[in-house]
Amino acid sequence: MNKAFTRESEADAEDDDDAPGLPALPAGARNYITPAGYKRLREELMSLLDVERPKVVEVVSWAAKNGDRSENGDYLYGKKRLREIDRRIRFLTRRLDIAEVADPSAHQGNEQVFFGATVTYANARGEERSVTIKGIDEADSLAGEVSWISPIARALLKSRVGDEVTLITPAGPEKIEVIEVVYPGA
Repeated sequence: MNKAFTRESEADAEDDDDAPGLPALPAGARNYITPAGYKRLREELMSLLDVERPKVVEVVSWAAKNGDRSENGDYLYGKKRLREIDRRIRFLTRRLDIAEVADPSAHQGNEQVFFGATVTYANARGEERSVTIKGIDEADSLAGEVSWISPIARALLKSRVGDEVTLITPAGPEKIEVIEVVYPGA
């Protein structure tokens, strides 16, 4: 086999840890996350380490004992799944290591927009929307949650109730007004 198609070292294997489609943190930025988001990621990591990985290792070990590995589906699938689990473990470990837990309930009663706020805003057409500003690893757009690095969150951060801010959209700049800021209770 040509050397061009082989990995030179384990360091090269580390380069592909961030799976495609996962958001990247801006260079030098902190990985803000809510306590609930941190707990969820930590539980996922522990489940992978304590439950799922040992099960897959057991299946791969059993399949390896069954002879010819080149046509052994359990072995081939198990090794592939093991690589996926290990990649996710490395990703979660790195993200949790740089995570900075920010408790949004500390801003309870504040009218200024900070991390963790649920903000209701209106555009120039009078359409109202609400978004909750969360960490990059926990935001769920279907639930009305946006990452703190998203354009809407960046436009809203540090604004106050009644402020008019400019949101840069693909269709051009749009003025939006902050109507309400709510933080989760302690």
